Amino acid sequence: MDAVTLSSARRLVVKIGSALLVDKDTGALRVDWLHSLAADVARIKARGADVVLVSSGSIALGRSVLGLGQGVLALEQAQAAAAVGQIRLARAYEEALAPHGIATGQILVTLEDSADRRRYLNTRNTMGTLLGFGVVPIVNENDTIATDEIRYGDNDRLAANVAAMAGADQLVLLSDVDGFYSGNPKDDPAATRFDVIPAITPDIEAMAGDAGSGLSKGGMKTKLMAARTATAAGCAMAITEGSVLNPLRALEEGANATWFTVTQDPQTARKHWIAAMKPKGALRLDDGAVAALGRGNSLLPAGVTQVTGSFRRGDPVAIEAPTGARLGLGLSRYTAEEAMAIAGHHSREIEEILGYPGRAALVHRDDMAF
Repeated sequence: MDAVTLSSARRLVVKIGSALLVDKDTGALRVDWLHSLAADVARIKARGADVVLVSSGSIALGRSVLGLGQGVLALEQAQAAAAVGQIRLARAYEEALAPHGIATGQILVTLEDSADRRRYLNTRNTMGTLLGFGVVPIVNENDTIATDEIRYGDNDRLAANVAAMAGADQLVLLSDVDGFYSGNPKDDPAATRFDVIPAITPDIEAMAGDAGSGLSKGGMKTKLMAARTATAAGCAMAITEGSVLNPLRALEEGANATWFTVTQDPQTARKHWIAAMKPKGALRLDDGAVAALGRGNSLLPAGVTQVTGSFRRGDPVAIEAPTGARLGLGLSRYTAEEAMAIAGHHSREIEEILGYPGRAALVHRDDMAF
């Protein structure tokens, strides 16, 4: 999987920086650029790929409306600007993609959502459902309530977390630089750009400097952190200069870029991640459930004969044969108490037992590692 091109993407996450979306002098939206990006997205979706957009810009748009100028904002000013700008940002994407017959949905998250298992799974499920409907999710940090994210955060790392969450195989950071350099090209004329980085070594880490612009907070250090997160999840990542019209088409046609490559696909990486977890409980199965798992099916409550341990939704649990031998690990879609209540019952009985319509599978086949 070392060779990678944008045309081979099956699920693509694209990060758009503020400096690309908003004119730094006027604070106005770069409408022509956004419409060219929309045309790129439509073309990529037409060949069957899913697309997720992680977009900065709400604070930059909102500060212009509120007349806050270009200086450093106090936290409460930044949050107010985000509240005003977020509406305009979402509307801009909707209006740009609608002529192509593409629906959009807005997802607001913070980096903390990746750390909380329940919130992570809720976001992942929502995103997967939207993609299943052909929607292009527009993801942004929830800057109206975030604190550290506004002061120190960046959408490079958020985009990498979203790529891992969505099971994306490619992530493109549209930036104000055209790749990863051996030094800061703005200060060092001898700095050279890497076309491909197969592994993030200590030497590569030492080369990372800050190359942020007036509107964007992301420098090379944060982009390298994003690359580490993305590639660990089996997602290749590109850094490319995005200010030109049709930036994704330009990347496909050979524009300067640095690709961070991977050696495994997202599904394999996820399986390895699950397999390395320490189980917080166990689900013992009957022979029928074991046979069903062997055919690649999800684990339904009807096939569970015993539930042990204390676990929450999203926690790892051991999957055991009738003898107690461990077959593998999986992420539970229910708490231990809920799993005990529905064990041995058909999925159609879940609502009656729990009082709400739950998911049919206790552990989905995508969340298992054997």
